[in-house]
Amino acid sequence: MLEKLHIFVYNINNYIYAVKDGKIMTRKKAREEAFILIFEKAFNDNSTEEILELAKEVRDLEPDEYIEKVFFGVFQNVDEIDALIAEKAVGWKLSRISKTALSVLRLAIYEIKFFDDIPNSVSINEAVELAKKYATKEDSSFINGILSTIVKEL
Repeated sequence: MLEKLHIFVYNINNYIYAVKDGKIMTRKKAREEAFILIFEKAFNDNSTEEILELAKEVRDLEPDEYIEKVFFGVFQNVDEIDALIAEKAVGWKLSRISKTALSVLRLAIYEIKFFDDIPNSVSINEAVELAKKYATKEDSSFINGILSTIVKEL
């Protein structure tokens, strides 16, 4: 027998909350899950669809619309996103940027370019917070600099 899934989305004080069967996923948590998927793809030749399915099976990930849009969108636009990173990371080749920092940059740049409802300052701040959690202090400063430069030139 199929169970009904109850999904409600709330926008309270610019925080997006998706409630699915009593479980709340904030935009911050969804962003972190999207980052993890993007990071996993950096080490994996599987398709984005396969990586997402594996995350559902192994980690019990229940992706919301944001996670899927960002994860698939980053890799549909990865050449454009990486070209922008390479252009702004003066003196750095993409291969020298840590996979963690590159994944955070890809996510944030995708948000900045393709999400009109997320202020650029929020995308930058959340990217820096992800870098502080998963990367180094130097990475968070590097990410802040790259993203700030991109936003100033928009």
